[in-house]
Amino acid sequence: MKSSKQISHCQICNNKKLKSILFLGYLPPVNNFKKINHEIEEQPSYPAELFFCKRCKLVQLSTVVDQKILFPFEYPYTSSTTKILRENFAELHNTIKSKFNFTKKDLIIDIGSNDGNLLSNFKKDFRVFGVTPEKIGNIAIQRGIPTLIKYFNFKTAKYILKKFGKAKIITATNVFAHMDKLKEIINSVKFCLESEGIFVTESHYLIPLLRDIQYDTVYHEHLRYYSLTSLNYLFKKNNLEIFDAKEIPTHGGSIRVFCSRIGKYPVSAKIKKIYQYEKKFLNDKYLDNFSSRVVSSKLNLLTILSNIKNKEKNSFISGISAPSRSATLINYVGLDENIIKSIYEIKGSHKIGCYMPGTKIPVIEETEKLLKKENYLILFSWHIAKELIKNLRKRGFKGKFIIPLPKPKIVK
Repeated sequence: MKSSKQISHCQICNNKKLKSILFLGYLPPVNNFKKINHEIEEQPSYPAELFFCKRCKLVQLSTVVDQKILFPFEYPYTSSTTKILRENFAELHNTIKSKFNFTKKDLIIDIGSNDGNLLSNFKKDFRVFGVTPEKIGNIAIQRGIPTLIKYFNFKTAKYILKKFGKAKIITATNVFAHMDKLKEIINSVKFCLESEGIFVTESHYLIPLLRDIQYDTVYHEHLRYYSLTSLNYLFKKNNLEIFDAKEIPTHGGSIRVFCSRIGKYPVSAKIKKIYQYEKKFLNDKYLDNFSSRVVSSKLNLLTILSNIKNKEKNSFISGISAPSRSATLINYVGLDENIIKSIYEIKGSHKIGCYMPGTKIPVIEETEKLLKKENYLILFSWHIAKELIKNLRKRGFKGKFIIPLPKPKIVK
């Protein structure tokens, strides 16, 4: 059985005439962390190319990698360790509670529930149920959140319906762009959703990706890069309607969308304004310039790192935090253990004691003692640079920061 397949048509509208807008080469799965004492062996890499569909305006990855490779049982990501996500889910809970007339008898299902970060906000006000394929789902169970450790599909949907009944709310935060077999996913959501129910998705937003050249968010877990325009096309095709949307700060810029069956809720006036704003980016001229901006950014970062290594022989460069996006940046730019000495992760991270995918750069636990010895720290979670810099200064780091995107620079 092949571990990947190349797309030949648009995942939303089946258009076969797709425009290539960026090729990052062959990248390893971004969560394929190998233990430091693990024997060096072959690691698979897959082409990472972005295509644009002029009909529905979807940007999509060229290659679909088997979900069991991308989201294995041992998947290391835990959403609760990220402050901005905790705050975002608390805010989403407050929004739903204040805007909609739901009761404690109503069911909320979270697709890709991970360690229960989102549902922990809802369990006092709703019946909750999570679906996630990773063993990290056991953490949610320990927190009192019923969780099915399976992939979400129509078979899973039938199980949920039989055991719990229909849901008033279904959420899919930072997973709706990850799942293959899109038609089955939407049909499964509709199958589980009450007639007055709402489907809430949060996905990395295409517009800041293009505007801020966030090429580091391109990896095989992300099959699709949504604009509100492409989401509208998708939902309308499936007899659903977007009635509200909001740009949110998670992952360097995401879009939160509320949708329902057609005509169930009044459509917000700001929807049209967002469609109009997106036109500036969803055209050949802007997209043709995108690839050259990515290359320039890569070369500028390499120049900064080269100058440090050549002119400051006794200085060391380490990284801080190892989000999924860092693996794309490291492999595309061509960084290795000779350039980046190590990468720090906070205590408790499942990535500590491993090599970064595709490299021998070790991930180690962040301590104040080690931070004080560093000369340079490259911020791989650059989208929250202000927060990171403030916290790291408090922890005693006195060196300089390297911000790799969108315009690479050194911050003293």
